[in-house]
Order: sequence, then C-alpha cells, then structure tokens
Amino acid sequence: EPSVIDDEMLKKAVEEQGPKEEAGKIAKQEGIDYCDVLSLRLDFRNILKVDNLWQFTKLTKLQMDNNIIEKIEGLDALVNLRWLDLSFNNIEMLEGLDKLTKLEDLTMYNNRITRLENMDSLPNLHVLSVGNNKIDQLDNLIYLRRFPNLRTLNLSGNPVCDDQGYKLFVVAYLSQLVYLDFRLIDEDTRQKAHSLYENKLGELMHNEKQAEVARQAEEDAEKELMKHKVSLEAYVEHLNTPLLFESMYKEDPEGMKLSLLPGLQDMLKDFQDKFVDVCLKTFEYGMKGYGKRCTELAEFNACIEAAKSENKRQAVKVIDEFDERKKKLFSELLVTSDAVDQEQKVSNQYLSKLFILLAMNEYHEDVNAIWDVLMGFEMQLVDQLEETIKDFERNMTDMTSQLVEYIQGLITQLRDLENAHNEKLLEMCMSVLEKVVKNEMDEELPDDLRMLFVDKDTIVNAIGASHDVHLIKIDNREDEIVTRSGSWLTGCLQDIQAGECARNRARVVEISSYIDHLRDEIDTLDLPEAIARS
Repeated sequence: EPSVIDDEMLKKAVEEQGPKEEAGKIAKQEGIDYCDVLSLRLDFRNILKVDNLWQFTKLTKLQMDNNIIEKIEGLDALVNLRWLDLSFNNIEMLEGLDKLTKLEDLTMYNNRITRLENMDSLPNLHVLSVGNNKIDQLDNLIYLRRFPNLRTLNLSGNPVCDDQGYKLFVVAYLSQLVYLDFRLIDEDTRQKAHSLYENKLGELMHNEKQAEVARQAEEDAEKELMKHKVSLEAYVEHLNTPLLFESMYKEDPEGMKLSLLPGLQDMLKDFQDKFVDVCLKTFEYGMKGYGKRCTELAEFNACIEAAKSENKRQAVKVIDEFDERKKKLFSELLVTSDAVDQEQKVSNQYLSKLFILLAMNEYHEDVNAIWDVLMGFEMQLVDQLEETIKDFERNMTDMTSQLVEYIQGLITQLRDLENAHNEKLLEMCMSVLEKVVKNEMDEELPDDLRMLFVDKDTIVNAIGASHDVHLIKIDNREDEIVTRSGSWLTGCLQDIQAGECARNRARVVEISSYIDHLRDEIDTLDLPEAIARS
C-alpha cells in the first residue's frame, strides 16, 4: 500500500535523524520544530505523493529515493534546498523545481524521464544525475548549456548513450563539464570534440549570442516599461525626456516657422538644454517622492497589521481560556444530568438539578462577559486604528503638499526659461525685421518665415501666439501633477476609511455570531427535559 507523508511519518523521520542519547531524549520530550530541520531522509517508505513538507523552510538536504513517486510536486516551500535525491522512483517528467533556486545537486537516477527541461530556475546547479532514464535525443542535451556551474553529469544507462558520437557531442557542447558518467574528461577528448564540432559550435554560439542580445533588449524594455509605470504613479511620466519641450513646438506653427530664423539654432539649443534639465530634476524629485510615499504606505500597513494581529492574539487567548472552562463545565453538566436521570433520593436529585441550573446561569453570565471583553477589544482596536489613520493622513498630506510645492517651484523655472527665451526671440526678430525693411539681410528667408516679417505687429503677434502655446503646455503639465496627486491622496484615504469600516462591521458580526453559537451550545446539550425547560 502506498504511504502518505503525514505528521506521524515526519515526526518519526525527524526523531530518527535527530540528536541521540540524552540530547535525543530531551529533543523528543520538548519536540523538534520542523522549520529548524536542515536535513531529512524519507527513503524506502513507499511514498506515492510528495506532500506536507511546507514547514521545512530551512531544509538544505532532502532524500526521497526508493519510493514510488510519480510526480515532482510539493517542494515550493523548500527555498533553501541545495541537495535533492529522487532516484529510484517512477517520475516521468522534470517539473516542480521552479522555487528551488539554490539547488546545487539534483539526483534523478533510475526514473522514467524522457527529456531534460523545466530547470531554468536552477542557476547554481553543479551536479546532475539522470542516469538510467529514457532520454534518447542528443540535441536535447544542448539544453544543459544554460548551466554554467554544471561540473558533474551522469547520463549512463539512457538510450542516448548508445549513439557512437555521444561522448564527443556532450564534451563539445558542454565544455564546462569536468566529469561525465563518473569519469574525468581528459584534455585529449576535449580537443577531439572541439575539432569535430568547431563549425557547428561557432554557429550555435552566434545564435546564442543573438538570443542573449534579444533577451537583454526585452529585459531592458521591460525595465523601461516598469520605470514608466512607476513614473505614472509618481505623476512625472516623460519628464526625463525632451517630450514636454517638443510638445510645445508640435502644436505651435508660428514657433516652428521662427525656428528657421538664421542664427536662432544656438539660442534654441541652449533653451532646450536648460528646459530639459529642469524637467529631469522634476522627474527625479517626483520619483523620490513616490519612493517616500510607498515607504510611508508600507509602514502604515505594517502598523495596521501589527495592531490587528495583537488584538487577535488577545481575543484568541480569552476565547481559548473560555473554551477550557466550557469543556470542563459541559462535562460536569452531562455527568450530573446522567445522575438526575437515574434512581436517586429526592433530595439528591433536587441538589443535582439545582447545581445544573446554577451552572447554566453562571455559563450565560460568562458568555455575556466574553461579549463585553471581545467588544471592548474591538473598540480599543477601532480607537487605535483611528489614531494611526489620522497620523498617516497628516503625514501623507504634508508629504503631498511638499511634493507639489517643490515641483511647482521647478515648473516656475520652466516658465522663467520660456519668458527669457521669448524676450531674446523678440529682440532678435526686431533686429531681423529692421534688416528686412532696409533690405540688408545676408541670408534669404523661407517664404513662410518672410511672411511674418512684413511689419512689427505681425511678428509681435506671431511671437506672442507661440509664447502663449508654450505657457499653456507648461501650465497644463503643472495642473495635471497637482490634480493627480490630490486625487490619489483623496482616493487612498477614502479606501482606507472604507476598508476600516468594513472590517469593523465584519468583526462585530463575527463576535455576535460567536456569542449566539455559545448560547446555542448549552441549549442543545443533552440535559433532562425538566431542567432544559427550567
């Protein structure tokens, strides 16, 4: 019969492998905490399914060979595992290893595995034994190139080993190996393998490099996307780019024409550099502010959870103590009620009934007291959370105000830069107008631009229109930051308040249901009918 990994099996295994003699006796008496166990042997136990190992979070070595396991599962909690032996089982597929990122030694000898796969999360793999399985494809072995730390590989007993070119193929493609099938790889074999597969290796390495470049580009794009998402939440998206500056001219036809003015390019480039630099400072400050908000929110949530946990601990203690008293009282009531039902003298029977009635009355008083205590705890928690929420609201309001005030100061610098540039542009255009009127221009102006220099009013109006477009863009960006930061704060506080109200209502309902249950319990006890009616 297949065995189940239950508490009894685990306890026995831990005791067998734990300290011996006097230390062993003490450990057996006091019990061994599974989360402190570093090594565990569950071999030769007829285990069919890997289960119930979630408490062994510090385990570094697990031996489960010589069982009847069919699937690798139930290992996600063993994040510190370095050595795993699942040899001599009935496993058909490599899987369920995703969380074992520290694994260094994996033994799957004598199973039914047909393919090497699903081990990408094991970057530290140093030893791999998959001998006596059903691996039959040479090309599948190339999968192991992704493990740069792999030094020892055992494939003996697989159909793939019957291929005449097996050894040289493995040595060529897995140049990091030191031992193959329990034998040291000599230098002569390495040279033969390299010579034989030199061209194919070159092509493979080129493809791998291309794939790595593509992967890195994808990773960079993902990071950039994440950075953009964060900057959205920080209200400063795109301010680390020239986008705001470019957008001012994108919707400014007059400014685009004026940008063609001879001699303006240097001045425009200086304006752009200074403008983008202030935008970047705004971006960096916004991101820094976002980090502070996240930290404040995390600390607030931790504080709330700590208060709720402590409140729950106090309530559970009171309930546990009451349950002990209740068990004892119910036991006494049932014994006494049995005596009432038997042949007794009237006086004894009367005393027994009286005891039961008094005990029931005492129980109801105790239940009422539990109600008062639990509701008292809840009111205490409500007051505590209310004060914490008020502190959080003050902190976040101050933080948001400081953020907005500082960013508004930076955006004022953008306006100042625009105003200064506008004044210089107006001065330059007046000089150009004078030359155009006197026909003293050294360079021919484009037709669109020349049309602006027909008189002073035309050029002044064009420059003014361009200036207005730029200021509107800057103002809109400022308004957007102020509005979004305020909306986030309002929404955040509303969610917190709504969540606390919902929690309080649910807790009151929970306490009421628990008290009703306690009252029903004594009413449903198997007591003599006469007493129950009383």
